[in-house]
Amino acid sequence: MGHNHDHTHGTNKKILLLSFIIITSYMVVEAIGGFMTNSLALLSDAGHMLSDAISLGIALLAFTLGEKAANYSKTFGYKRFEILAAVLNGVTLMGIALFIFYEAIERFANPPAVATTGMLIISTIGLLVNILVAWIMMRGGDTEENLNMRGAFLHVLSDMLGSVGAIIAALLIMFFGWGWADPLASVIVALLVLRSGYYVTKDAVHILMEGTPKHMDVADIVKTIEQAGIHSIHDLHIWTITSGVNALSCHAVVDEQLTIGESEQLLRKVEHAMVHKGIQHVTIQMETTAHQHDRSILCQLKADASVHHHHH
Repeated sequence: MGHNHDHTHGTNKKILLLSFIIITSYMVVEAIGGFMTNSLALLSDAGHMLSDAISLGIALLAFTLGEKAANYSKTFGYKRFEILAAVLNGVTLMGIALFIFYEAIERFANPPAVATTGMLIISTIGLLVNILVAWIMMRGGDTEENLNMRGAFLHVLSDMLGSVGAIIAALLIMFFGWGWADPLASVIVALLVLRSGYYVTKDAVHILMEGTPKHMDVADIVKTIEQAGIHSIHDLHIWTITSGVNALSCHAVVDEQLTIGESEQLLRKVEHAMVHKGIQHVTIQMETTAHQHDRSILCQLKADASVHHHHH
């Protein structure tokens, strides 16, 4: 867990806090504006901003909790909290989207009168606020690697589109009197919200299921380990603990004649190779060719361990 990880961690936290303050303040403005101007597009955008504020708040909380040290009851610390936060965030988003669809159906049937000038002003300010926050996040945050940060960033981006939708709807109502433009804009926002909610949830659930990190090629990793001077490996597991922290464990078959010192050199070599593949946490059990285990790369867990004297 090098200095670099901690540095980006601290920066991510500062940026999230700043974004959280800006977005929460503006969300209140937009919600009040939506009620006063009677615009569903503004309200749905405010709903989206609320989910933004929640997601940023959860992300902040996750970063803070994730810093808590590991202890005997949580040997990996609280790092997984970020992933739980991402699931919660994704599910909230999908819920908000469905609610907006429900509201919009009613409005397509009989579009209510909307105070367009107010709607236009508020949605334009909203767009500027979102551009500012997106710029702050792009410039300083780790929106590529960190799932938590990426979730928050995606929220802000789709928010930006929400504001654009509200601006276009306001103009259409002003110039052409198209009352349906307001619910239509809100449905488009809802689709964006639904999409980002789905992807964030999917990625987070994959991690909770101990899935292999997306960008990792298992065959390539097996080859790399075996090239280090190991006969073969079996019982391989690769998983993600939290964004940017990956772990690997396996059994490695080596020559019986190897001394402990030589095995250790071998391990160093493997660990070094794995860091380049993005795996920071490596646990390897050394075995001779006489081992009693299943030879398949992936371990077959057997329920009746008492029958088999080895630990599978």
